[in-house]
Parts: sequence; C-alpha cells; structure tokens
Amino acid sequence: MAAAPVWSVDPRTGKQREQVAVEATAQEVDAAVRAAHRARGALADRTVRSALLRSAADELEAAKSTLVEVADAETALGPVRLTGELARTCYQLRAFADIVDEGAFLDVVIDHPDDTATPPVPDLRRYKVPLGVVAVYSASNFPFAFSVPGGDTASALAAGCPVVVKAHPDHPGLSELVAKVLRRAAARHGVPEGVLGLVHGFEAGVELVRHPLVAAAGFTGSVRGGRALFDAAAARPVPIPFHGELGSLNPVLVTEAAAAERAEAIGAGLAGSMTLGVGQFCVKPGLVLAPAGAAGDRLVKSLTDAVSDTDAGVLLDHRMRDHFVAGVAERAQLPDVESPVTPGAGGEHTVSAGFLTVPASRLAAEGEHDLLLEECFGPVTVVVRYEDDAEVRTVLSRLPGNLTATVHLSEEEAAGEGRGAEILGELTPLAGRVLVNAWPTGVAVAPAQHHGGPYPATTSTSTSVGGTAIERWLRPVAYQNSPQALLPQELRDDNPLGLPRRFNGVLER
Repeated sequence: MAAAPVWSVDPRTGKQREQVAVEATAQEVDAAVRAAHRARGALADRTVRSALLRSAADELEAAKSTLVEVADAETALGPVRLTGELARTCYQLRAFADIVDEGAFLDVVIDHPDDTATPPVPDLRRYKVPLGVVAVYSASNFPFAFSVPGGDTASALAAGCPVVVKAHPDHPGLSELVAKVLRRAAARHGVPEGVLGLVHGFEAGVELVRHPLVAAAGFTGSVRGGRALFDAAAARPVPIPFHGELGSLNPVLVTEAAAAERAEAIGAGLAGSMTLGVGQFCVKPGLVLAPAGAAGDRLVKSLTDAVSDTDAGVLLDHRMRDHFVAGVAERAQLPDVESPVTPGAGGEHTVSAGFLTVPASRLAAEGEHDLLLEECFGPVTVVVRYEDDAEVRTVLSRLPGNLTATVHLSEEEAAGEGRGAEILGELTPLAGRVLVNAWPTGVAVAPAQHHGGPYPATTSTSTSVGGTAIERWLRPVAYQNSPQALLPQELRDDNPLGLPRRFNGVLER
C-alpha cells in the first residue's frame, strides 16, 4: 500500500498547492529516531551546541524571504506577522545559545564531606544531563516560533537533546524547508543531519511518542490530540515526560471601578487582543467578566464598535473554520446568550469576528452553559456580566486551568486600595501568568517568562517560552565519593569550565 501523500494547501482557497512529502511509515519513524539517537554525542560539547543554535538563526535569516513566502501561502497569516515571528524565533535560538554558554542551567552543586552534620554528609556533586531524543509536535498557529525551529526544538538542542519533529499538516512545505535550513546549520559544525528529524502524518506522531528511544515530548495543540498523546506517553512500558500545551480560556476580570474609569479603552483593547491573528493566539482572552451596570454597558458598546470594524479573516485551515462556525452557533443558541456582534462565517473561506454576552448567574452551576467555559479557537470572546463580587468568585471557581489570567483595575485599586491584591490571589491558582492592566496576547521571550499553567492549559508545571524551558529536557545526577579524576569536568573542584555553581553552600559566579 502506497504511503499517503502530504499536500500543501492554500487556506485562502482551500485548494492543494503541491505535494511536499508522504506520511512516514513506522519504519521511517524508527529510522529518524535512531538517527537522532546516534547524533547525541555530537551535542555533548556545549560550545558546539551554542554555535549550532547561532548558525541556525543565521541560516533562517538568510532564507527569510523564501520562508516567509511559503509560510504565508500555507497559513494566510500575512508577511508582516510572519516576518516578526521569524525574527522572534531567531532571537530565541540566540537566547538559548547564551544560556548554553553561561552554563547556569546545569545547576552544579558541590558539597564536601561534613562529619559534623546529622547525619554526616559524604562528598556529593550534582548537575543535570540531557534526557535523550525529544519528540516535538508542531503547532498550527505559529509556523516558526512553535514549529520546526521553535522553542521546543531550540531548548532541546540547547539541553543537548536531538529532536524529531512531527510536522503540522497546515504547513508541511515550510516544515520541509526549515528542516533543511537547520540541517545546513548543523553541518557547519560537524553535527550529523539526524540531529533534526522530521516526519509527517497522524500515525507517525503516535509511533513517535511510543518509540522506546524517545525520552521526552513537547506538544502544542488541541486538548483532544494532546491528551491522546499524553496518555500514550504515560502508557508506555517506560513512561516519559510529556510537556503538552492543550488549550486555554485566558479569563479577564474587569472590576467595576476600572470600567467606570476607562470602559472605552478597555473595550477597544479587548477587541484588539481577541481578534489579533484572527483570534488564533493560544493566549486570546476567551472569557471576560465585566460589571452588569452602566460602566459595563459602556465597555460592551466600545467592544461592539471596535469588533464591528474588524475585517473578516482566514483561519489556518478549513477544518478549523468549520469548527469555529459550528462552535459559535452552538454557544449563541444557549438561553440568555446574546450576540451584540455575531461571529461566524464571513464568506466562503473566511470568518467574521464577534462576541457573546451572558449573565454570570448562568455559569453559577453545572449545566448546558458550561460550553462557554471551553476554548473556541478563532475571533470570539464571551463577556460574562456580573452583579457583584460573589458572582465573580463563583465563576472563577468553575474555571479550568489557563495559560493566563488578567485583571483590569482602577488607579486606586492598582495602588493598593480595595480588592486588588485579593483578586490577584484569586487569579493565581488559575494560570501560569497573571497580568494587571494589560492584555495576554504577546508572550515575551525573557528569562522570567512562564508560558504554561494548570491542566488543561498544560500537562506539566513547566514553561515552553523563556530560558527555563530548557529544564524540561534535563535530569539531575549526583555522584557520591567519586575520585576527582573520574568526575565530569563540570563537577571538579578546580572548575575548569568556569561554570556558575554552588560550592559548599556558597553561590559562585
């Protein structure tokens, strides 16, 4: 039986562009994983890893015009957005190169023997080592930053782990091009091209997470697909870490005082955030708690005006478009749900932005309105009108885990008056990033960033953005009473590599 072809499709028309690959067989997945496994030794030297990451950024920039053209043809995200995303991706690669050079991620700790301690402490030396081959599952909505050259790949290579990427079907042609670029960067430093494997097809993705030489996996996508892979990773004879980003509602709370102070600005800001990228950001605000009174009415009017001026847009593929149109229609039919601006089909290949409103009392207990507490991928949000703080607490108590949670406060509340600090405390258990007087769309690549959250936002407590994303692909090892001559250089007393470390309780830089 011939392998199924993999086609590049234009989401603006729904037509096939060209065949770019075929779906990988189990034997081909096995070959890609084994090639990656053999490439581990080439990543043992940190100087090679950092050089590879910097060369990858250089090669991507050199191929920018071609990559952006193909990415736009397959995603309809537009050259401006894609050029910015590619720049972010290159910055991220170089940021991980800096982290590799610094070496603090190795978390070196050395304790000399102490017979006076209770119990006595032997000679102990601890650092972190790479897990092995990492399976990366590309996201649809970020064809650079969360795909073949994205944060999972960059952080895994930085940790010393080869990667096998399962390409997303929405941008297979781009995935093939980017893989060639990264392999070209690897060749510049004598690293085998198997360090970056690429496979296509649903079954290939399942085979990948089950392969005995795959040591960990990173996933960005839907709850359904991510949970199936997560369960497969846990059901293996040797379970592996599965770091999945599955879905997020990203709630926003607007206090009555904030709405009274700047309702129009908040409404306009919400419209910009929820329609950014045709509502296809993983941190799109999908549920907004707004007061039921006059100030809330002003906010809704501002939101109505701004969303009404938004042009129809193209989603990443027609399957997503169908799910969006059906999802918003089902939600709009619920009792007491209104549509000030009706979201849905904007044309044969496009969708129109809109939003729904519902009284908070409808979400007080389990029922058919629980559908409003599920993510709807696309340019729509749900405005929940609350009467008092008790209704706010009730709705918040029913929310699943999220990547972000946002509160808009008045100037006085932000200065410490009223319930500001209390609200932050109520939002903290709900999300991995809590924002004040801002919007969640836009995830800075920074050392302090955390892009993760309680389930179903993610399946682990880690982040997929920022420097600490490297920790997902490492495990600690301690050596006890080992002679100096046998120790890895990272753990020797004379510190020949000049690493940051904690030496006998003292932090050394």
